[in-house]
Amino acid sequence: MVALGTLLLLGLLLTAPPGLGQGQGRRQRPRPPPPQSPLEKVAAQEELSLPQLAGMWFLVSVASRCGYLSEYSHRLEATAMTVSVLDGQSLAISTFRKLDGTCWEIRQQYLPAQAHGRFLLKGRGYGNMVDVVVGETDYSSYAILYYQKGRSISVKLYGRTSRVSDAVVDKFEQRVRAVGLSEDVTYYFPVYGFCDSADEFHILDEMKA
Repeated sequence: MVALGTLLLLGLLLTAPPGLGQGQGRRQRPRPPPPQSPLEKVAAQEELSLPQLAGMWFLVSVASRCGYLSEYSHRLEATAMTVSVLDGQSLAISTFRKLDGTCWEIRQQYLPAQAHGRFLLKGRGYGNMVDVVVGETDYSSYAILYYQKGRSISVKLYGRTSRVSDAVVDKFEQRVRAVGLSEDVTYYFPVYGFCDSADEFHILDEMKA
């Protein structure tokens, strides 16, 4: 189960909690404002249409400093996801991929955040929250999504088919560089061998976590 979460890039480490304050009566220096979150610099898709975003998407590429991706980049599996709109605001995500030759389905829910086009993904465990932003999509061929846990950020490129145009790849790589990532941590996924279902014994339902 842990491997599945890591492959979805949801196992990025949280930042350390702030230290305890000084003893009572001791003068403290004013704390500087917290640094801006990388995701705060990312604009969400204007007037995002959730019904148009729904349907099947294929994972084309991921840019991330995730250690698992770096170590096992030669073993990446074709990955697809279906998007459904639950209540006009939340998204139900089913991700399909193989693990040791067996198809798995991972079910997750993207809850609406305060701003349109931004969501919260609650994983397993206390404080295991991931911020999600739909950065750009034309609904018919590609979608670029951002994920942030703590100070760690990753960018994913999805396509309505397993291959996208060179122009879309260039657009994705520009967005990757804009958040401080590079081609050294950008990984492209297989374009064949997709799963479209999993039996009842191979479903990880994080919506019930």
